[in-house]
Amino acid sequence: MPRRWIPAFPLLLVVGLCAFPFLAGEYWLHTGILCLFYIMMASSWNLLAGYTGQVSFAHAAFAGVGAYVSGLAAIHFHLPPLVGALLAMAVAALLGLLLGVLCIRMGGIYLSLTTLAFSEMLRIIIDNEYEFTRGTMGLSVPFILPVYSKTAAYFVMGVATLAVLFAIRAIVRSDLGTAFRAVQNDETAAASLGIHVVKVRLAAFVISGTMAGLAGALYGHYHQLITPEILSLNLMFFVLAMTVIGGMGTFVGPIVGAVFLEFLSEYIRIYGQFHVLLFGLIALVVCRFAPQGLMGLWQRRMRAVSS
Repeated sequence: MPRRWIPAFPLLLVVGLCAFPFLAGEYWLHTGILCLFYIMMASSWNLLAGYTGQVSFAHAAFAGVGAYVSGLAAIHFHLPPLVGALLAMAVAALLGLLLGVLCIRMGGIYLSLTTLAFSEMLRIIIDNEYEFTRGTMGLSVPFILPVYSKTAAYFVMGVATLAVLFAIRAIVRSDLGTAFRAVQNDETAAASLGIHVVKVRLAAFVISGTMAGLAGALYGHYHQLITPEILSLNLMFFVLAMTVIGGMGTFVGPIVGAVFLEFLSEYIRIYGQFHVLLFGLIALVVCRFAPQGLMGLWQRRMRAVSS
C-alpha cells in the first residue's frame, strides 16, 4: 500500500464496512455478522491470553452464560434484548470474578485445566436441564431488535464490536495494560515493582469474560435459538485458532484471524465432510510458516520492504 494512502485507510475501511450490508447478499451478510461475533470473542480472549499470558478455556462458557442470561431475562421478565445484554455482562463479570478468585492464583496449565473443567461441567448441566434452558432442544428467544432485519442486526453487532475494540485499545494503552504486559513478561519482576500480580490477572480475567458475555448475548438474540453448542469446546478452539493464527498479543491480529478463518471456513464448506480436514491443514500451514501469526508475517514483510 502506498504511504500516501495510509492516513485515508481507516476512513476507507469504515466506509467499506458500512456499505457491506447493502452490497452483500443474505448469505454473506450472515457471514459478516458471524465475523463480528468472532472478532469480539477473539479480541477479548487475546486481552487475557495475549497480554497477560493466562490461557483460559472458559471464554465460550462466558459467552454461553451471557446468551442464556439475556435470553431468559427476555422470556421471563420481558426485558428488551439490548437491556438483557447489559444484564448478561454483569452476570458474566460476577461469574468471572468468582471463578477467577478460585483459580487465577494457580496460573499456567492448572488454570487452563480448571477453566476447561468448569466449561465442560456447565455445558453438561445445561445439556441435561430442560425446565429453564430446554437442554439440547434449545431456548427460543426474541430477535435482537423489535423488527427482524439482518442489516439492522449487522449494525448493532458492529457498534458493539467497535465498543469492545475501543475498550481493549484504551486498556492496552493505559497503566493497567502496562501492568498486564509486565505480569506476562516476568511476574517476579512485576511484583518487585509493586504490581499486585493476582489482582492484575483477575482484572484481565473479569474484563475478558464480561466482553464474552456481551458477545454471547447478542449472538443468541441474533440466532433466536440458544443451544448448549455455544458453550462447546469447538467454539473455544475456533476462537483460540483465530487469535493464534491472526497474531496473539497484537491488537489487529485477532481481528484479521477472525475474518480470515470465518470466511475460509465458509469457502471450504463446499467440500462437505472434508472441509474440517482442509481447515486443519490450512491452519497448520499458517502456523508453520507464520509462527507469530498473519500479523507477524505482515510486519516482517513491511520491515523487509522498508529496509
